[in-house]
Amino acid sequence: MRHKKAAQHSQAAQLNAEAKKLLKALMKKKAAGRITAKERSAIPAQEMPAQAPAVRSKNVSEVALGYTEAQARLEAERCLGCKNQPCVSGCPVAVPIPRFVTEIQNGNFKGAADIIKETNLLPAVCGRVCPQEKQCQAECTLGKMLKNPEKSVAIGRLERFAADWEREKGSVTVPAVKPATGKRVAVIGSGPAGLTVAADIAREGHSVTILEAFHKPGGVMVYGIPEFRLPKAIVQAEVDILVKMGVTIETNFLAGRTRTIKEILERRKSTVNAGSSSPHIGYDAVFIGAGAGLPKFLGCPGENLVGVMSANEYLTRANLMKAYDAERAATPLFQSSITAVIGGGNVAMDAARMALRLGSGEVHVVYRRTRDEMPARAEEIEHAMEEGIVFNFLRNPVQFTGDSEGRVTGMELLKYELGEPDSSGRRSPVAIEGSGYMFACDTVIVALGNESNPLLSRTTENLKTDNRGRIIVDKTQKTSLDRVYAGGDIVLGAATVILAMGEGRRAAAAINKSFVP
Repeated sequence: MRHKKAAQHSQAAQLNAEAKKLLKALMKKKAAGRITAKERSAIPAQEMPAQAPAVRSKNVSEVALGYTEAQARLEAERCLGCKNQPCVSGCPVAVPIPRFVTEIQNGNFKGAADIIKETNLLPAVCGRVCPQEKQCQAECTLGKMLKNPEKSVAIGRLERFAADWEREKGSVTVPAVKPATGKRVAVIGSGPAGLTVAADIAREGHSVTILEAFHKPGGVMVYGIPEFRLPKAIVQAEVDILVKMGVTIETNFLAGRTRTIKEILERRKSTVNAGSSSPHIGYDAVFIGAGAGLPKFLGCPGENLVGVMSANEYLTRANLMKAYDAERAATPLFQSSITAVIGGGNVAMDAARMALRLGSGEVHVVYRRTRDEMPARAEEIEHAMEEGIVFNFLRNPVQFTGDSEGRVTGMELLKYELGEPDSSGRRSPVAIEGSGYMFACDTVIVALGNESNPLLSRTTENLKTDNRGRIIVDKTQKTSLDRVYAGGDIVLGAATVILAMGEGRRAAAAINKSFVP
């Protein structure tokens, strides 16, 4: 183990030494005159230091270790400084990317962090989990010039670097808050959409209370994304900034049960039951950012067997309830021998990699298309493969089998081939007749996405939803109800952190505008 850790340290030290050498030469050239676009394009993209696969597969510490200062500055120097700023148009929250990258070039890391937080209060989170390669980095001129989006400026890694530098140096700036207006807003859910709404509304001087169903704030960032990809202390640090801005966070509040939307908007303090710790009433507006927490299943025989579970349940036990810390956490979790994860998205990768860390002897990903069609981030797929997870492409279960005690013992898999593209642009899987075979396993994790929990729509009269239970909103995120807005997965279905934040920003702007006399 010591040898593996030494190799890991050696990798990080080597990358840093190489970056320092290149940066020193570049700074001399820069001091002598302007660096051309061609010269910038020749700067090598900086590799992210990471834990070695054999080491990280046995712990839950963060896999990616982050850029050093030299690496960050060198990567920032690859930016061409385009006047039309295409990267900004690719960002759902319009982070001023060229401005913060320029500050990193100049070594002003604090200034870079402050610029990012003009539009994004969760930079350490977004820098880790957002699919930049499909958003800001997809629009990067450098990547297009090199005809490879993987060679775009590593905007997400630079965002993470600036946020981490600020936090580790203890120099985090709390955004300024305007004088109190007397307006009160309730935010249902403390995921990325809810936290973004809270920040933007609090900045304007309005009182904000976040109502969270779980016992910890953070939403999917806490219960869904594993520690090895997004440390929970980082989520908490960014939540703490909101508290310092005056935002109140109340946990164990299940909207639709603890209080209905109507009660939250219309009840008055005089009607509060004696002994209530908080009124939860009389708000001027409500934002619903409750997420999409109803997991999808296959609907095939045997799904009710013990050992077949949703990725939601599995990851919540592992992340929020810390099942990985068996010595201190009293979270029941079966010790698996062979785990099969059904699905090909980021959640499937998270579940598979977590199963490995929880001691499963083998972990298999079963996906009905090929790697090229997988919606998961390429980096997450590569990390999973490096860690020894087996991928079974062009396969899908048609039934699960169990023993006399009702425990899953395996599943029948059907082989597939790819046909014509479907509505998403991916080629549709077509079953091969007579290709079924048995696959032995004692744990099955179904990671096929989520739908909206129907609780709010059932308890909120006249709240319009579509045929999938997702709340219908207009271009300002306003729902069919007066003073009620919504955003994130409850509107989009399962989406990314940054897309949810983008909806939160639009909703906050509309709510703030509605309060202007």
